Amino acid sequence: MSLSKQILDFLHALRWEGHLPKGVEVLSPFQKPDVWDVCKVFYTKYYAAGPRTLLIGINPGRFGAGMTGIPFTDPIRLKDPCGIGNPWPARQELSSVFMYDMIHAYGGPEAFYGQFYITSVSPLGFTLDGKNLNYYDNSQLLKDLEPFAVHCLQHQLNWGMATDVAFCLGGGKNFAYLEKLNGTYGFFKKIVPLPHPRFVMQYRLKQKDLHIRQYLDAFNAR
Repeated sequence: MSLSKQILDFLHALRWEGHLPKGVEVLSPFQKPDVWDVCKVFYTKYYAAGPRTLLIGINPGRFGAGMTGIPFTDPIRLKDPCGIGNPWPARQELSSVFMYDMIHAYGGPEAFYGQFYITSVSPLGFTLDGKNLNYYDNSQLLKDLEPFAVHCLQHQLNWGMATDVAFCLGGGKNFAYLEKLNGTYGFFKKIVPLPHPRFVMQYRLKQKDLHIRQYLDAFNAR
């Protein structure tokens, strides 16, 4: 079975079956026909065969993967440089801006996605009162997340993904949680933290090129 088929089967079957704290809702875009059509095109185009090195984010947000189904990819970058038409308003998402500037510096989508696969500790996103919610910012959600996170990560690694090293997008709470899981389950020999794209764009914009170089240097050293 092709890598793209395994990814698509995984995404289509994703469901949150745990408890949800009061006011928290799940972002589950993959059952929407327009999102699913885009996912089929994207993963068929870039993921014919494996393995890949994982970049592991937090969880999807409303205007990136929560909208398009593609991690760190807003409708603008989905169209250019990925070359995939889509029905959504051309709305910019900050993390996507950084990620695709980095991808451009790496050599473009074909080169980057040929080596890397982006996922998240939780491949489904969460909102609280209509706003993005990181899984670690709600104590009850954090407590209930582990079985889902472990299942999803192990399922994806079973496709033959690289396990010598993974890159964690976010050097704070996301890295700490992922390190904790890795200490228990032994997914990877090493996890390397990288600054989260949104953190760079919000708080370190003047150093964006330096952070892109940090990403590229880390990739080259793997």
